Amino acid sequence: MAKKQFKAESKRLLDLMINSIYTHQEIFLREIISNASDAIDKLAYLALTDEKVGLSRSDFAIRLEPDKQKRVLTVSDNGIGMTKDEMENNLGTICRSGSLQFKQDMEQQPDLDIIGQFGVGFYSAFMVAADVTVISKKYGSDEAWMWQSSGADGYTMTPCEREGAGTDVIMHLKDDTDDEKYSSFLQTYELERLVKKYSDYIRYPIKMRVEKSRMKEGCDKDKPEYETYEEVETLNSMIPLWQKPKQDVTEAEYNQFYKDKFYDFEDPAAVIHVSVEGAVTYKALLYIPAKAPYDFYTKDFKKGLQLYSSGVMIMEHCEDLLPDCFRFVRGVVDSQDLSLNISREMLQHDRQLKFMASNLEKKIRQELEKLLKEDREKYEKVYAAFGLQLKYGVVAQYGEKKDVLQDLLLFWSQKENKLVSLKEYTDAMPEGQPHIYYASGESRERLAQLPQLEQLKEKGYDVLLLTDEVDEFVVQTLQKYAGHDFLSATAKDLGLASEEEKKAVEEKAEQAKPTLEFVKQTLGDKVSLVRLSTNLGSHPVCIVPAEGMSFEMEKYFKRLNPDMGMKADRILELNADHPVFAALQLAVAQDPEKAKKYARILYTQALLMADLPVDDPSDYTDLVCELMK
Repeated sequence: MAKKQFKAESKRLLDLMINSIYTHQEIFLREIISNASDAIDKLAYLALTDEKVGLSRSDFAIRLEPDKQKRVLTVSDNGIGMTKDEMENNLGTICRSGSLQFKQDMEQQPDLDIIGQFGVGFYSAFMVAADVTVISKKYGSDEAWMWQSSGADGYTMTPCEREGAGTDVIMHLKDDTDDEKYSSFLQTYELERLVKKYSDYIRYPIKMRVEKSRMKEGCDKDKPEYETYEEVETLNSMIPLWQKPKQDVTEAEYNQFYKDKFYDFEDPAAVIHVSVEGAVTYKALLYIPAKAPYDFYTKDFKKGLQLYSSGVMIMEHCEDLLPDCFRFVRGVVDSQDLSLNISREMLQHDRQLKFMASNLEKKIRQELEKLLKEDREKYEKVYAAFGLQLKYGVVAQYGEKKDVLQDLLLFWSQKENKLVSLKEYTDAMPEGQPHIYYASGESRERLAQLPQLEQLKEKGYDVLLLTDEVDEFVVQTLQKYAGHDFLSATAKDLGLASEEEKKAVEEKAEQAKPTLEFVKQTLGDKVSLVRLSTNLGSHPVCIVPAEGMSFEMEKYFKRLNPDMGMKADRILELNADHPVFAALQLAVAQDPEKAKKYARILYTQALLMADLPVDDPSDYTDLVCELMK
């Protein structure tokens, strides 16, 4: 039969697969076994709804058959099998995966655990095999087909015989060089090691004939004689890690399961192993990652836990089991109380599912709180990766989760020069401090220079420096913590002045009314109000937002939609006790034109200190130069 050619791009990818993608050649066995597991998954799923299949879970198995003399390793399964067209499509075109196609065909059904969804794992066989033969018979079909290839030079397809549905992957191993590296894959002890290392949690038995020895019957025990025999052994435990008691699982096993299951190279920050019996019985194994995946803050990231019912996966990403604030958590949930043929729509309203989701949310929050208290360094690493998600969770749904999340938040303390929780902030507040003070901006360095922080620092009051764009929304959603209101350092009244000081300012404001009105008239619509302030300490001027919208919110909405036109009203505050104000008053009385220049300079200086854009930098430069002449 004429040999068929791979497509050009498939040839290149095959070469890449053999030489580059997999660093360790032993990984090929994991890939081939995973494909066999996928094929069984498909038939097992069909068996749930089609009595004609006539197979139960205990009937399925994967078999390894090493033949040292022929240098052949065969991996067989009794799964769904493939038709001729499916073999050509799935094996003749790299990256066209039957598993992926199956998932696409099942869009209206619960997802299955289809490992080989990218369609490249099968070709890892060519790392160790000089040629590969695949014999497959589709369930329900009367014919079987054989696919043969020696690599990038193409493949052939011929009809053949096979008893029962399923697939055999027959690998003729390459000749050894000096180290017999390929022959090792025919040793039963090595195959056992690889299965244990990579495929121990495959849900179907992986069986192999193993040679053993025993004492011959009737022989003299003082001069024992032994005979060899073969016995079929199951190489994998098949017990999912989450089904094992906690005391029987080591930290290394937890971490390896996480890395293998969720394709992370780093150990998780925390493990949550849950076993619940009662009105709803379920087991869960959840992981809090130590770092964010590359696509976490993109629309491509899929949140949700893998959902099993009695060991059968019915949904790969069950979003309803996790609130958005904890969407970074990975893991599996297995319950015998869920119907196997349940639809996504039914799951969304399923009482048992809601019960599990509520309990898992509490478990995750408790684990994060424990991490915060017992391993601060590790928690701050998690917070660096997912703190933004927790903050988004606070403001989402009108603050529905704020009570759940508020004790998990960290903010930068100006006083302590480190991240602190709200509890740590309030516990350290000096007696008499009325509010939780904060300042919002793009950098801590700029915020630390705000004029209003001077008096707060003199009082011994800490200020939280907020630099994430969502922070303003967070504090407005929280409103208060431990009985203390959140108050912006740029608020008109920081609660620092005594009644006598406030009265003195009111008297000064009345006396300075002509000057304040003059500055307002000079600046026009650039400011909504000009007033005196008690919050400026040794600084002459500042600009603050009117109530309702902060400057950081203005920047956020402008980034979101530049044409929206949302802008915070600006209030210019002057320090009546500063010499500059006295010079301004004098100029208003004696030289109004110079006073106008003073007003414009002070306004621009206020913008610069508030990290706001300057209307006309060249005009400001000209004014300064003119006054310096």
